[in-house]
Formats: sequence, structure tokens, C-alpha cells
Amino acid sequence: MTPRWITPSIVAAALGVASALLLLNLATLVAGNHQPWLVVIDAVFDIAVLALVAVAFVRMGLRVDAESERMRMALDEATTRLGAIVETAMDPIITVDDAQRIVLFNEAAERAFGCARHEAIGALLERFIPARFRVAHHAHIEQFARTGLTTRRMGDQSPLWALRSDGSEFPIEASISKTGSGARHYFTVILRDVTRRKAFEDALRRQQDELRELSARVLEAREEEKTLIARELHDELGQLLTALKMDVAWLRDHLPNAAPETSSKVEQMNAVLDQTVGSVRRISADLRPLMLDDLGLADAASWLVEDFSRRSGIACSLELPQEAGLETLERGIATALYRGLQESLTNIGRHAQAKRARIVLRLDGGAVLLEVEDDGRGIDAEDIAKPRSLGLKGMRERALYLGGSLEVAREPGGGTRLRLRLPLGTAAEGTA
Repeated sequence: MTPRWITPSIVAAALGVASALLLLNLATLVAGNHQPWLVVIDAVFDIAVLALVAVAFVRMGLRVDAESERMRMALDEATTRLGAIVETAMDPIITVDDAQRIVLFNEAAERAFGCARHEAIGALLERFIPARFRVAHHAHIEQFARTGLTTRRMGDQSPLWALRSDGSEFPIEASISKTGSGARHYFTVILRDVTRRKAFEDALRRQQDELRELSARVLEAREEEKTLIARELHDELGQLLTALKMDVAWLRDHLPNAAPETSSKVEQMNAVLDQTVGSVRRISADLRPLMLDDLGLADAASWLVEDFSRRSGIACSLELPQEAGLETLERGIATALYRGLQESLTNIGRHAQAKRARIVLRLDGGAVLLEVEDDGRGIDAEDIAKPRSLGLKGMRERALYLGGSLEVAREPGGGTRLRLRLPLGTAAEGTA
């Protein structure tokens, strides 16, 4: 590093003095024997220049020593400050060398692992890794060393576990950084004990599973209640209405011809009975179509799509698989698919402003897939996230409970697309 006091003007002056001194020495060498005073002047100038050079070198040395001392003090201060930061850090910090021997072990690491620093320094890092993870850890470090990355988060795909001195394990999250150059590298791991967070996450997951189980049981109870009411409407009330209709027909046939007002009233009664029978059948089918249990999902879906198209005026196409398989679906799977189709068509009729809808129901490997597309205005993300969008939320919870998935999105060209995918053969057999 060039000293700050060396400037272009000083360099020019030094060169001028050196040139003058050189000329004076040459003149003395040529005419010194005849001009003694010239020899004296040359000697004086030489001594003066040497003295100046000596003083300059001494001052330069003093400046270099002072600068070195200042830099050493700054380095010591930075090292002390860095050490204080490492020691006062809330998270454990461990640094290892290429052989994965520990060279730094801060106070937080002592508390986390229950191990004194003097016992940890020089030990292999695997001392604090459960035995079943050590091989994978070595491979991870070696792969990280070969990459050009300097930092990396550890445990993105699976949780990490650490080992305390007493043999107990605890979950952690960690990041690793690499420093050094050439053949020597150091790896620093900053980790955090996430035992409490994992406990909260496990508790939350259990609660979610319990709520999902409760929701499924509620849906199952509702479906059973709907089935019971639908059968009572279809069988009990349907039979009574049929008997009443037969009585009205008998009465109409036995009325005298001289009672036109009575005949007209009977005809009105017969029309009301026909309307009531149709309403009972429609209500019964809305609750739960008996053909879903008796004939299977394919026939129930065909009836539902045709009825919706007729009542809404929206042109609908239904694609069913050529091979058999929908008729043998588990009751819970068939019910979930039917309710998903029913909810989708209801949303199309209420909100989509569509002219056409396409429904595909097919087997896809080990799953059954329901796709419903329309050419309407398309659903917005805020519509899906609305707190009162209970239909879609119920479909999603039902799908998750059965091990499936539900996707609802707006198509780029307009309209909405719903994909309900459920695996064949789940542990939730019989769940509605």
C-alpha cells in the first residue's frame, strides 16, 4: 500500500534533487582535481541527501509500524466484537473443519447440547448427531463442499434431529455456510431448537385431524339422515300419494254426468296430486337419489346433469369411462363425487353466467377424477377465500379426509375449472 504522504509533487522534487546530485557528482569526478571547493560542496550535498534519505526511511518505518499497529488493534477489536456476537447469540453456532472436527462451540451450543466447550472442541461433529442420521449428514456435507454455494438451508425436505450429551434427541432447523480457500475450508452451522414449535405443530395437526374426522362424521350423519328422509318420502309419502291419486281417479269415474262443477274440482285435485308427486320425487332426489345406491354413480351423474341442463338451460356434456368401475366404487367415494358434481353445477347455475359446461368423470390410475369446466365469467381468488364459501370448503375437507385433493381455478380463456381427485380404496370406507 503506497503511503499517503507520497504525492506527485514530492516524487517530482525527489527526482529533481537526485538529478542535480548526479550532475554534481559527475562534475566533481571530472574537475575535482583542479577545483577542491567542488569536492567539498559535493561531499556536503551527498551527506545532506543521505541524511534526508535516512530520515525519510525512518519516518516511513515509523508510519508503517503505526499503521500496522492500528490495523492490528482494529483486527483485534473486530475479532473481539465478533467473538462477543457469537457468544451472546441466542442460537447455537458450531464451526467444523474439513475433517468435521469442532473448532468453535458457543455458549448457546453448550446450553443446547448440555456439553462444555472444552469437551466439544476437537471432537467430531457426529457426536451431536443421532447414529441413524450420520451417514446422510456426511454425504450432505461432502456434496455441499463440492458445490459453489457458500450458504444453504438444511432440512428442507425432512426435519433434522440433534443429540444431547445425555442421549436425548431434539428437533432442530439449521443453515450451513462455508468459508476458507484452497484446500482448507470451515463449515459453520447455525441451528435452533424447535422442540416447542414442533410440539405445537403436532398438536395443531392432531386437532386438524380430529376436526376433519368430526366433519366427516357429521357429513356421514347428514348423508344417512338424507337417505332416510329420501326413502321415507319416496316410499311412504309416495305410496300414500299414489293411493290418494287412485282414489281421486275412482271418484272421477263414478261421478254422475250431471255434476260438472264436482268433476272440475276433481280434475283440479288430480292436477295438484300430480304436482305434489313430482315435487316429492324432486325433493327426494335432491336429498339423495336412490339410483346412486341402487344403480351406481354413472347413472346418478347422468340423471343429475340432464336434470340440471333441463332446468337451467345450460348445455352440458358428460363424459363417462368406457370401462366398468364406477359401479363398484365405495359408498363414501361415490357420495363425495356426486356431492362435488352437485355443488359444482349449483355454483355454475347461480354465479357463472355460463352457456356451456363440460363434465368428465373417469378413472385415472388408482384414483377417480371429476373435472367440471364452464365458459362463464370465471371464479376469482377472493371468491374462493370467502368465509361463507361453505360449499367449496366442505368439498375440500371431504376430499382431504378421503386422501384426495380439490383444485378450483380460473381458466386463462375464461370460465372456471374444478378438479376433484379421490384415491380408490381408502381407509374411510363408508364415510360420506
